[in-house]
Amino acid sequence: MLIASTLDDALAAVAAGARPIAGGSDLVVGARHGKAPLPASLVAIDRIAELQTVTETADGGLVLGAGVSHHVIETHPVITGHFSGLADASALVGSPSTRHVGTIGGNVMNGSPAMDTGAPLVVLGATVELRSTTGTRTVSIGDLWTGPGRTAAAPDELCVAVHLPAPPPRSGSAYVRLEYRRAMEIAVVGAAAAVTLDADGDVASISVALSAVAPTILAVSGLTGLAGRSVADVAAAAAEAAAEQARPISDLRASDRYRRHTVGVMARRAVEAAARRAAGETIAVPVNRALGIGAVAATPGAPS
Repeated sequence: MLIASTLDDALAAVAAGARPIAGGSDLVVGARHGKAPLPASLVAIDRIAELQTVTETADGGLVLGAGVSHHVIETHPVITGHFSGLADASALVGSPSTRHVGTIGGNVMNGSPAMDTGAPLVVLGATVELRSTTGTRTVSIGDLWTGPGRTAAAPDELCVAVHLPAPPPRSGSAYVRLEYRRAMEIAVVGAAAAVTLDADGDVASISVALSAVAPTILAVSGLTGLAGRSVADVAAAAAEAAAEQARPISDLRASDRYRRHTVGVMARRAVEAAARRAAGETIAVPVNRALGIGAVAATPGAPS
């Protein structure tokens, strides 16, 4: 395994067929579960300083290096204040140790339809910067995922950054998920919402995306006509649209029928929380814990 100290070294290794690894949380777990063997060639990119920066743009946007950890995202004041839905999601990833080593780039490029950060990135309008030895291109986050565990990135391309545009004034975002336990959990269903309010407190714009109910993260369509309606009306309409458009499967964790019902509930809660933040209310990260959504805290002394 090569340990890259510069981005050029990493790109050269990827071009030669090496698989990039930062935290390695998804790669190692997948190998242990027999989903895929460890690649024959790896390049460690966790020591490349360029990939670990959080940079505010002049217009209020944000650039997250692909190596930024979930712990940084869940605690960074700019992200918790202006891109709260993403902070909600990163705060729910795995355990504290997982969040310290797991990265936003690894999460995005793993392509899991149940990833927590995917739905918030969609509603926040994120783009992904892919780089190879021959050039750089930017891909809309929704166009990146082509199927479960698959992306539109070429074999020689490395995700180097995630770009977030500046949120409009009077806007807020939130991510909530249905979970059976509070740690080391994968979303049964999840929903993210970004809401902008008008001067009267009604919804000026709304975006909702869902996790774990389709082969890729699902952006809910048909919500543009809700502008000008009350938060309660929009939340109800978004819940109905989410349940209708979801394409869940049945597995050991939940049936398709259960997922279809509960994703509507999660979508409504995400819209309501995002609207409260847009109105200026402070809701701590993650929303799941602040509002008591999902698994309850274990009784002290009881087995987790």
